Amino acid sequence: MSVPYYVSPEQLIKDKADFARKGIARGRSVIVMQYSGGILLVAENPSRALHKVSEIYDRIAYAAVGKYNEFENLRVAGIRFADMRGYSYDRSDVTARSLANAYAQTLGTIFTEQPKPYEVEIVVAEVGDSADTDQLYRLTFDGSVGDEHGFVAMGGSAESITTALSERWQPDMALDQSIRLATELLATDSAGEPRVLTPGQLEVAVLDRSRPRRTFQRITGDRLAEVLGVPDDEAAAAGEP
Repeated sequence: MSVPYYVSPEQLIKDKADFARKGIARGRSVIVMQYSGGILLVAENPSRALHKVSEIYDRIAYAAVGKYNEFENLRVAGIRFADMRGYSYDRSDVTARSLANAYAQTLGTIFTEQPKPYEVEIVVAEVGDSADTDQLYRLTFDGSVGDEHGFVAMGGSAESITTALSERWQPDMALDQSIRLATELLATDSAGEPRVLTPGQLEVAVLDRSRPRRTFQRITGDRLAEVLGVPDDEAAAAGEP
């Protein structure tokens, strides 16, 4: 008679966590940070169709790293959750905190009950009327929630980027200065070798505090190229100056 194969719960959880961390570490990094006029989201992402940074609701944005199909499922579920709550109650009842709690429950259930955990890490950001009321929530693959302040970095080079941000980030930085800082840090790989990231390799968006309701806005093309001081990829390919 064969002996049933047994894995202790502690080993099973450890194996799942290691598996998820390795998948997340392979992804390109994302930075979410406050600036003087709101919240900035910058991701290294050469794709024009597959977004790592998106709008969820009026004053709420979503950023993610890991497996695209998994964090896209979470993004769609978050939009449905926000729309349903805003329709059933009031638009002001849709908050980053309630959305983060819903994501935490979903990720925690998947991590404990499914054979394969989600290989994702996400940030839910909400811009307030002032910098003191901004909210940044970081959620990991097992449903853990962290209430972050000032900035968050996720992905393969998150540790080195976080160290650099802690030394160089300032809460009153202008938007252009914040974009250049985030781009510089994303362009430095884990070995410390600098690269040059062009506008076509970046996905940049903001939650602009000054906008009346729909605060999410993407920064692309000539505007992003002007900030970085490099030519826009698409314009260069078309032969434009």
